[in-house]
Amino acid sequence: MAEADTYRIRGATGDWEVVIGLEVHAQVTSNAKLFSGAATAFGAEPNTQVSLVDAAMPGMLPVPNRECIRQAVRTGMAIDAAINKWSRFDRKNYFYADLPQGYQISQLYHPLVGEGKIAISLDEKDPDAATKEIGVERIHVEQDAGKLMHDQHPTQSYVDLNRSGVALMEIVSRPDMTSPAEAGAYLRKLRSILRYVGSCDGNMEEGSMRADVNVSVRKPGDPLGTRTETKNVNSVRFVMAVVEQEALRQVTALEAGERIVQETRLYDPDRNETRSMRSKEDAHDYRYFPDPDLLPLELDDAFLEECRASLPELPDAKRRRYESLGITPYNAAVLTAEVEAARWFDTLLDAGAKPVAGANWVTSELFGALNRIGKGIEESPVSPTQAAELLGLVADGTLSGTLAKQVFEIMLETGQGAGVVVEERGLKQTSDTGAIEKVIAEVMAANEDKVAEYRSGKDKLFGFFVGQTMKAMAGKANPGVVNDLLKKALG
Repeated sequence: MAEADTYRIRGATGDWEVVIGLEVHAQVTSNAKLFSGAATAFGAEPNTQVSLVDAAMPGMLPVPNRECIRQAVRTGMAIDAAINKWSRFDRKNYFYADLPQGYQISQLYHPLVGEGKIAISLDEKDPDAATKEIGVERIHVEQDAGKLMHDQHPTQSYVDLNRSGVALMEIVSRPDMTSPAEAGAYLRKLRSILRYVGSCDGNMEEGSMRADVNVSVRKPGDPLGTRTETKNVNSVRFVMAVVEQEALRQVTALEAGERIVQETRLYDPDRNETRSMRSKEDAHDYRYFPDPDLLPLELDDAFLEECRASLPELPDAKRRRYESLGITPYNAAVLTAEVEAARWFDTLLDAGAKPVAGANWVTSELFGALNRIGKGIEESPVSPTQAAELLGLVADGTLSGTLAKQVFEIMLETGQGAGVVVEERGLKQTSDTGAIEKVIAEVMAANEDKVAEYRSGKDKLFGFFVGQTMKAMAGKANPGVVNDLLKKALG
């Protein structure tokens, strides 16, 4: 395959381009549902979070949840999208067992949020070197359906309405992506923005964020081909796999003389393949019409200003700020990819850590240790304040790099501060020239043959003497002092 930005599928009749659009359903962070006061907590017993509105009891009228609207507006602002001061809810009519009303309240003709954009990068080492803007066509607010449960009984299915009425943002991209890598980068970036804003927790495993993947193929320069939509894909890796497998399937079919049918498909991760589910519906199939029970939404300037003022520093702005402090583009991108890491690092800086040293330590030592013990940074046994103290002891010469690693491991196990560990374990670095010179003399006396070899021109043996001296001093000698004294002693 070619590079990601010129991704092609090579078939018997030549190269094919892939065209991708994503419709991401993101559950709005809110304690109550879109049109009722029922709770939204994940994992509750079936049908314990259902109001009369959610169950479509006769005469029950929906009332919009202000917080859900606010979160959607803030999300739109975070991607530089147009915010529509006037929007309207529509009824999307279809029958399914998990939809008690017989319709879904959504927005088709007049969405809350209009066009925006999301910048993605495909170069981890230099995020500014390979950027591309992916257009967002719209964000509309809608209610989720319930859930069918097929594993409770051998011959019966059950309906859980806990999710019925939960607020969703449907974030519809333009068909601007042309490779699995771009689709993955877009979804990761969108998830990051949502989590920074706090409008969705981005937990794809729990279903609070999922993607419908639209894929079509064409010969370079041709009009857009017929697209298929693979529904409810719940991980970045699976989205990328869907793009690759569905594109390959379509190319194989077209080169065999078959016709691509516009349809809805499902992804089977065990077989890594997509399967036909049903023919794809168009808007007229759902008989959309304005919901007669809901007035249009009209937003005033004060509400919009409140939403804008509540936005945090977003990932790209934070990354640029870190780079301005001297942090490498790669480290800055790693530190800002997840909001928890960025918050942790900001607290580290506030506690007095130097930006470059702190970034290097977090992305190597801390992330490595957390990966080893299977914890996220928000669960780190070492707090940012404790880490700042440790880095300060390295900066003022109290600890060498080697000793700092030992201290850090003890901190991970005990939760003690760096100063306490250093004092209790006697791990302070020494720059005592007399003590170091004595050890150097002993090392040289025990290795007279290597001293002779070094003095005859084998300069690489210098590292051997450094290592032996540090070993004899249990890693507590100041490496800089050791180097200087060894150079003098070895002549």
